[in-house]
Amino acid sequence: MTYCVGLKLDRGLVFMSDTRTNAGVDNISVFRKMFLWEAEGERSITLMTAGNLATTQAVVSLLNERAKPADERGAPSILEAPSMFQVAKLVGETLREVIARESGMDGPQADSPFSATLILGGQVRGGAPRLFLIYPEGNFVEASDDTPFFQIGETKYGKPILVRAYDADMGFEEAVKLLMLSFDSTLKANLSVGLPLDLHIYEADTLRHGPLRRIERDDAYFEAISSGWGEALREAFRRMPPYSLD
Repeated sequence: MTYCVGLKLDRGLVFMSDTRTNAGVDNISVFRKMFLWEAEGERSITLMTAGNLATTQAVVSLLNERAKPADERGAPSILEAPSMFQVAKLVGETLREVIARESGMDGPQADSPFSATLILGGQVRGGAPRLFLIYPEGNFVEASDDTPFFQIGETKYGKPILVRAYDADMGFEEAVKLLMLSFDSTLKANLSVGLPLDLHIYEADTLRHGPLRRIERDDAYFEAISSGWGEALREAFRRMPPYSLD
């Protein structure tokens, strides 16, 4: 299983993903699920993946191949697409292509064993930062004021804190704290999501990658957030009025 979140803020975009993959309780591995492409001063693109590992790796490999110089490839490149919408379209088409080939059917089905779902975000010069959720069929939706974040993978445990605490005007530090709380709730509820976590912060209009961090198991801040949040919830629970049986 997987858990990835992309947040759209007034200041830019924040991405976080776990790294655990498993094929049963005795076959657990660590694989990166966050991938970045950059043409500094021109664009910064971040992709996060959930679903069949072979499918997502094939998609990323194809995108890397097609990001090579024009004389070394034969397909459009996400480093040359004129807008983030066109980048999302290329990524969606690549995902559809991979699923169709692997499944041996004319087109992918959402419940295919080769299924995958992606979060894509970034900025191309001349446009604003944009965030997309790409489905296995290759179509996609864009984040908006009404839907300012996307989750993929094991989404249900980490969503309540996002819904309650998200604010488009929050700073990057607060956004990272919010994501860590969302991931902590998911980690405690589902063993198929696990550390380390990958974090990328993209600041609007910089057109280059921002801070890229890996949160390991012994990360002091994550440990403090986890224990502090648990105690804060217990204290809030104690302060709630008791139910009366009278």
